[in-house]
Amino acid sequence: MTANSELRSRQWFGATGRTGMAHRSWMRSQGFTPEVFDGRPVIGIATTWSELAPCNVHLHRVAESVKRGVWQAGGFPLEFPAMALGETLLRPTAMLYRNLLAMEAEELMRANPLDGVVLLSGCDKTTPGLLMAAASVDLPAVMVTGGPMLNGKYQGTDVGSGTAVWRFEEDLVAGRMTQEECAFAESCMSRSNGHCMTMGTASTMASMAEALGMQLPYSASWPAVDARRYETAQRAGQVAVGLVHRDLRPSAIMTRAAFENAVRVNAAIGGSTNAVVHLLAIAGRLGVPLSLDDFDVLARDVPTLVNLQPNGQYLMEDFCYAGGLPAVMRELAGHGLLNSGAITVTGSGIGANVASAPCWNREVIKTMAEPFQPAGTGTAVLRGNLAPDGAVIKQSASSPHLLKHRGRALVFDSPADYYAVSNDPELDVDEDTVLVVRYCGPRGYPGMPEVSNVALPKKLLLRGVRDMVRICDGRMSGTAYGTVVLHVAPEAAAGGPLALVRTGDWITLDVPARTLTLEVGDEELAARRAQWQPPAPPASRGWTRLYTEHVLQADAGADLDFLVGASGHEVPRESH
Repeated sequence: MTANSELRSRQWFGATGRTGMAHRSWMRSQGFTPEVFDGRPVIGIATTWSELAPCNVHLHRVAESVKRGVWQAGGFPLEFPAMALGETLLRPTAMLYRNLLAMEAEELMRANPLDGVVLLSGCDKTTPGLLMAAASVDLPAVMVTGGPMLNGKYQGTDVGSGTAVWRFEEDLVAGRMTQEECAFAESCMSRSNGHCMTMGTASTMASMAEALGMQLPYSASWPAVDARRYETAQRAGQVAVGLVHRDLRPSAIMTRAAFENAVRVNAAIGGSTNAVVHLLAIAGRLGVPLSLDDFDVLARDVPTLVNLQPNGQYLMEDFCYAGGLPAVMRELAGHGLLNSGAITVTGSGIGANVASAPCWNREVIKTMAEPFQPAGTGTAVLRGNLAPDGAVIKQSASSPHLLKHRGRALVFDSPADYYAVSNDPELDVDEDTVLVVRYCGPRGYPGMPEVSNVALPKKLLLRGVRDMVRICDGRMSGTAYGTVVLHVAPEAAAGGPLALVRTGDWITLDVPARTLTLEVGDEELAARRAQWQPPAPPASRGWTRLYTEHVLQADAGADLDFLVGASGHEVPRESH
């Protein structure tokens, strides 16, 4: 047990004289009784609630459940807001602000009288942003994600948020769907609180938090509107107090072993490629050695076990009822693919947490003996003269016949440039063409948006073509699908080879060999580089300028260079 005198909060609420009087008095204006200052742990509840982030709009209600748990365990809960990042509305991309959320939350945790924290997140970037902050502060912490929406329902079938959007767009362009039908389908896809119910980035990162040991078992999959979501939140409040008493911190939980678990779990669930850049950033805050190549090496022996959209048939609600993430991790543990001793917020090893986890539906969660997709079909890391620092491709969302492909490049400097001509029936493109869309990386857009999976040209859609190779230095939504090479590093705006590609160049993609090759000689590339001019900075002031001047490339997690590492939780100097 941690002695009360050792709690950080005692330096605020236990202080004598004017300092202690001021801190306690201002808190009592909220109606708290004196007992809350008796030396009990103070638990901050960092909530990313906002009506501008629809995925997180119910987190106020989740926070109330957390508070009940903190009170039950003898703690003092205090809710505070952190920046909400909804990929649904924010432009140019929520990813531009992930590091800002991480910086803001880190400073708030350190500057306030907190002994531990519960992290409330939902949409894509709020989960990694808060985990990055918690890693840098290293106060005892537990995460509660907001949970997925209920399954979408349209014309008698299940539809997945995000995933269905791409299909509906193609059907609209090809004349298979009317604008009125699209408008009706909008409400069918999103019919409850919660984040995307496909295995998109939000569901993936919730699963990563659980696999890392920072969420309670089953937390990733309970639907947002299920009573057990709130039960889980209440239990998390109790756990947070226990973490303070045991002095169990994120640095002891998110170890190399935990990250290996997360990488393998991501492969098993068919998770988003965005997990790569987020896990690299979180590991960077902790000083845990994790490289881009680890995502390929660690995942090669892991089959895809989960039959969920966008790779498969089902949705997160089905995944929950089938047994959720513990059922998946039990399968991995049984075949030596889980570091079972990795400690979690429960105080137990992750193997013990999932040892008896049942599976109730083998159509949704497959076995290692009969997987949904075989080992080696997860995220692949590509290298070559077009991506010397690496690129990634989600094999399970790609077309098998395109994983080895050679074609001529059709190059665009922005998605807008492409869409300006994509419906032109005279566009010089066929199914063998390689679409290259660049200047979409961390610096270039800025923020590395989810624009890489551009819709196919109309002339090809009308011919029934449903996929083609696309290459980009940006990201792709975890809800999306297609043979898309992502996160090309260095990005074009940083002078990477992607900036030197010209329309008509031959490009060879060989995923089995893990190569991405621009078939242009070194002398010609050197001549092109001598003519290349970097684009003008996207901003002259504010956060965007700070971001573009300091952001790392995708292969390093796209964190800011001066935020890598940790500053701890030393109590700051007095304010009065």
